[in-house]
Amino acid sequence: MRLIHTSDWHLGQTLHGQDRDYEHAQFLAWLLDQLTVHQPDALLIAGDIFDTVNPPLKAQERLYDFIVRAHEKLPQLDIVMIAGNHDSGGRIELPGPLMRRLNAHAIGRISWLADHQLDHGRLLVPLHDAKGEVAGWCLALPFLRPAEVTGGEAGEDYMAGIRHVHQHLIAAAEAQRQPGQALIAMSHAHMAGGAVSEDSERNIVIGNAEALPASLFPEPIAYVALGHLHKPQKVAGQERIRYSGSPLPLSFGEINYPHQILLVSFDGDRLDTIEALPIPRAVEMIRIGRAPLADVISQLESLPPVGLFAENLPWLEVRVQLDEPLPDLRQRIETAITGKACRLVRIASEYAGKRGEADSDVLLGLDQITPQELFARAWEEQFGNPPDEQALDDFASLLQGVEFEGEGDAR
Repeated sequence: MRLIHTSDWHLGQTLHGQDRDYEHAQFLAWLLDQLTVHQPDALLIAGDIFDTVNPPLKAQERLYDFIVRAHEKLPQLDIVMIAGNHDSGGRIELPGPLMRRLNAHAIGRISWLADHQLDHGRLLVPLHDAKGEVAGWCLALPFLRPAEVTGGEAGEDYMAGIRHVHQHLIAAAEAQRQPGQALIAMSHAHMAGGAVSEDSERNIVIGNAEALPASLFPEPIAYVALGHLHKPQKVAGQERIRYSGSPLPLSFGEINYPHQILLVSFDGDRLDTIEALPIPRAVEMIRIGRAPLADVISQLESLPPVGLFAENLPWLEVRVQLDEPLPDLRQRIETAITGKACRLVRIASEYAGKRGEADSDVLLGLDQITPQELFARAWEEQFGNPPDEQALDDFASLLQGVEFEGEGDAR
């Protein structure tokens, strides 16, 4: 059996207000070609399919058009996707009855039976080989919010609730599988030790809980297909536990990531090979600076002239070091790039007193600041001291609760 592992499509995402539908369309067309070339038995999409719980109509059209086209080209292909922390679980599951006719399975939430027993049947998806035989089982674990996993045996302990879900699902999978069938877990989570892209990944470590340990996925799990972190990476040095990473850079901090999907092969119930398939970049991203204004202007003036196709002009971020505020800064930069092959989306300024400090000291737009950072700033302004750990934990739980309720409104 062979599968393709991908995640964090973030359909509908904008870059500082600029639409990225063209880039997503190019990625999905490329992915469709890869399915045709490599003929995998399954496609796993590990969460954050959309960028928001209420994605624009065009983003939803992109997803469902892709699923239909993939089924037309590979009628036996199993598609399994889960909701991430950016997604509405209810929205992801809504077209489920129609999608199942296309061999596509969407799992947005976990659910419970009587006596707080996990409804594991809906989380275990059979994966078929080219002969139509069940060659493996996908343990589909959407992003687990506190309201879904606390209570019952776990009480109010979020990590205990997560362990409870994993243990019960893995036990059910081991009981159900036949000899030679592989177990493949797919999860949207922040695993311990993972490298984070600060600019574009929303923090999902809640309360006193740390990032999740690799021990949640014991050796009977042949492969773990992860979503959430945008940089491709192994977890805890284990080949079998992987983030595929996002298919395109979601911020300028990700322009040097090796964006990819993973082609994963199995020999019976064992992991065989993992091959990275690099994704061509439909639109380049250029970051100039941080540097004094004169150097920035010189670099901007050396950019190539504009070509014929506006939709694939590179995105441009400019970072300028200044001795004092310049009211006409934007005008100077826009003059320097007149007729150049780029689209300016952000100017970040820093002043002499900040020179040489970390990137986090650069003046940020509101879209660059997380809710947690805004809360910490407001707290310190109000009380004169940074918030303590308990206040941060309470705010994180409150934020997740609001987002969880927002999903219900979206449905």
